[in-house]
Amino acid sequence: MSPQAGGAPAKPDFTVAEVLRVGLPSHVQGHSMPPHHWRVLRAIMACRTPALGGHMYQCGRCATPQFVPHSCRNRHCPSCQGANGFAWLKAQESLLLPIPYFHVVFTLPHALNPLIRQNPGSCYDLLFASASTTLLSFGEHELGAQLGLTMVLHTWSQTLLDHYHVHCIVTGGGLRTDGSGWAGTPAHWLFPVRALSAMFRGKFRAGLQGLYERGELGFHGQLAKLAPAAAFQGMIREATAKPWVVYAKRPFAGPETVLAYLARYTHRIGLTNYRIRALNRTEKTVTFAYRDYADHSRKKTLRLSCDEFIRRLRLHILPERFVKIRHYGLLSNRNRHSHIEAARAALPQAPLHRPPPTLPATAAPEPEFSIGLPRLCPHCHQQADWILVCIQHPPTHGPARTVPYLDSS
Repeated sequence: MSPQAGGAPAKPDFTVAEVLRVGLPSHVQGHSMPPHHWRVLRAIMACRTPALGGHMYQCGRCATPQFVPHSCRNRHCPSCQGANGFAWLKAQESLLLPIPYFHVVFTLPHALNPLIRQNPGSCYDLLFASASTTLLSFGEHELGAQLGLTMVLHTWSQTLLDHYHVHCIVTGGGLRTDGSGWAGTPAHWLFPVRALSAMFRGKFRAGLQGLYERGELGFHGQLAKLAPAAAFQGMIREATAKPWVVYAKRPFAGPETVLAYLARYTHRIGLTNYRIRALNRTEKTVTFAYRDYADHSRKKTLRLSCDEFIRRLRLHILPERFVKIRHYGLLSNRNRHSHIEAARAALPQAPLHRPPPTLPATAAPEPEFSIGLPRLCPHCHQQADWILVCIQHPPTHGPARTVPYLDSS
């Protein structure tokens, strides 16, 4: 990674946007793309470039100008997600309870990948519904209580292939459904994962069958062979023949750790800029780092053509207006704050220590209009006192317009 002036965090040597600029012209010749994919990829390429306008500053000591381009704020852009994740974290702090939190991951088998690729919205919704209903059902049966769930959809593997799973942060207990107070779980135990797996598999299988019977699944191209009922049922039998993967991690060290962890993952695409190791513009290849979990989590690198890289990247563009972070039970949007107040009243009164949330350097939060400003002026090499001079808007049909900055003081 290249050092940045003024001691600021290092910038990545390469970005996803650079790979798109190299590979997208040839990629579009062999692939058709829906308008939504076009908009996402164009936003990533334009992010933090003069194409989106920016803010013009000048050094208060030597008056040297410094242009700071605007970000695209697209949820698929790796350059924007650090600040977005930090903002989300701050908004969620008021929901913390002084209890253990558990991390559970529900994963779909790869035999379903072709079907999911053609029906992402319906299958993603079904994944959320099956996993949340499974956990809430166990909470009611085992504890007689309503749990609180925060769930985040991930669609990728370390090598950018499709790997559909949902991360669930689960409260260690819940409000009793009979109104008698709080029912807690043991500090290091939630529910048996084999039983969770069996119920999750059954609910997803039943939901998938319902989608098929209602004609809500598409079968196009190579998937057309699965449209007949016999072929579809055969695929379902193959996908459900073995136990599905449900993974429960150890409880978090504290409630604050939950949000710090989630903020790293809620606002991130399958690959960050910092994982890109090389970009060969002549051969149109890109090399990025990944962890091989099948080989003891060893760090490795993978070299792909830019065309294949973009194809894999597009696997993880979410449907328009799709909500990938969802809350259930105590944390559902309806009556959330009244539920949290009732839970706090039912829990033993204990001081909740909240240290400032932290994020990794690769996702460090940055103010929207100070991104890219070095602490030291690159001209006079003194501590810079940056002064906002004007706002430059994106160009439309001519040169970019500038709006002078008016100091209200």
